[in-house]
Amino acid sequence: MRSEQPETVLTGGRVVDGTGSPARAADVVLAGGRVSHILPPGAARSTGEYVDVGGLVVAPGFIDMHAHSDLAVLADPAHEAKVLQGVTLEVVGQDGLGYAPVTEATADEIGTRIAAWNGTPDPDRSWRGVGEYLDLVDRGAPVNVACLVPHGNVRMAVIGDEDRPPTPAETERMRAIVARGMAEGAHGLSTGLTYAPAMYATDDEIVDLLEPVRVARGYYCPHHRNYGSRVVESYQECLDVARRAHVPLHLAHCHVNYPCNRGRAPEVLDAVDEATVRYGLDVTLDSYPYTASATYLAAPLPGWVQEGGAAATLGRLRDPGIRARVRHEVEVEGTDGNHGVPVDWATVVVTGVGDPALSWAVGSSVAALAESRGVRPGELFLDLLVADELRSGCLMEVGNEENVRTVMRHSSHTGGSDGILVGDRPHPRGWGTFPRYLGHYVRELGVLSLEECVRHLTSRAARRLGLTDRGVVHVGAVADLVVFDPDTVAAGATYDQPRRAPVGVEHVLVGGEFTVRDGRRTDRLPGRSVRRRVG
Repeated sequence: MRSEQPETVLTGGRVVDGTGSPARAADVVLAGGRVSHILPPGAARSTGEYVDVGGLVVAPGFIDMHAHSDLAVLADPAHEAKVLQGVTLEVVGQDGLGYAPVTEATADEIGTRIAAWNGTPDPDRSWRGVGEYLDLVDRGAPVNVACLVPHGNVRMAVIGDEDRPPTPAETERMRAIVARGMAEGAHGLSTGLTYAPAMYATDDEIVDLLEPVRVARGYYCPHHRNYGSRVVESYQECLDVARRAHVPLHLAHCHVNYPCNRGRAPEVLDAVDEATVRYGLDVTLDSYPYTASATYLAAPLPGWVQEGGAAATLGRLRDPGIRARVRHEVEVEGTDGNHGVPVDWATVVVTGVGDPALSWAVGSSVAALAESRGVRPGELFLDLLVADELRSGCLMEVGNEENVRTVMRHSSHTGGSDGILVGDRPHPRGWGTFPRYLGHYVRELGVLSLEECVRHLTSRAARRLGLTDRGVVHVGAVADLVVFDPDTVAAGATYDQPRRAPVGVEHVLVGGEFTVRDGRRTDRLPGRSVRRRVG
């Protein structure tokens, strides 16, 4: 029991408390899983363990506001990708597709559809609801876990993969599913409006389904409809939906991608600021500090191809006449799945496959693979999707560095890795997001001060989740902490070596228990569910 833990004194460090206040020298005393005292250096008197953190920063544990660790927190006790970064809380159920709630009819279909995000580990997947999933987390996890209700799951449970609006009765059934998820502890509703089946939903449908979220005082977290040709308009649509539904808004992976949008991040942020000032809308957003994005390789397919689920999609992709139409839409017109922008195959790199026999494709762009095999890129793309039964993952080199820096400076910004941890060559953001913020953008570039960056990664995220006792180093706060060297902290992960551990993160504690000690993962599993408090 955490209440029986002996005292621990972190002595000699500088406290960056998560509020943006200047760092200060202090000893931090932990007892019963919480911060019991913050004292001048050398003032602590304890019979417990003293841990010398001289020269290091003591900060709140990092909160990953956009995680795809839904299965990893259950199937991988070490979970070093996140734990070694200093992450102590992850928010899952993102992008409108996840593992709860599901039905007997949808569980396997959803698992197949997002295998490129989460792989196919085999933890006990007998759960169906949000509460049952979080109950499994409560058996012991490497990090704390909060979750969202994925809209795609809700739609599939009631409408399936049909491209049509719901009937009034179906809307009520979907509302009831969302309400149950919120009652069981979810923090809000996520959407994935470029992914089937959520891409078939209208804004009116989303507003309807946010009613139980409003009642439960949760928030709306959209992966919106278009990060390319209509990026500003699509962000504005999210703001309008949240305003109409009277719920707070958290913009997932708020990136402004593609060459056509270079320098346009201020337009998006101006829209956020206007909604905040004009309507009093409560808006936050997250981003990761990289220019490349990552998803499943099938994402650029047009929505009509994906109607009916995986089997129907694969059937269409085997039809020569349909394939020609798909290639034209993907390469010339720009699809809803690819944000209205024609695909540049040189920017699409295969990161993982489900079938080991296709490993020859991993690590190369579709353009390079096509050239080496003497076929057209669009044909190779479709052939690979069919051969791997839609399980392949990819990285897309479509970002703009100036937009990344502009977004991270904004007063509503939080950190979200969007980390996809599976595949042979996954995106390094899964292993490097938080140390990269601190090392590259704070120490090397000075884009943010240390205190402000820590605030983005901790208390601001905790506020969005309605947590008053996390995200800060204050007396009485939960002892979710990270201790790092500000002079050396850095991401070790690269695009060539995406699973390399960070440096400079010395200790991590969850509820006062060390999950990382002297830079090494311990065997402790103190993480638990963090459920929305209803009422």
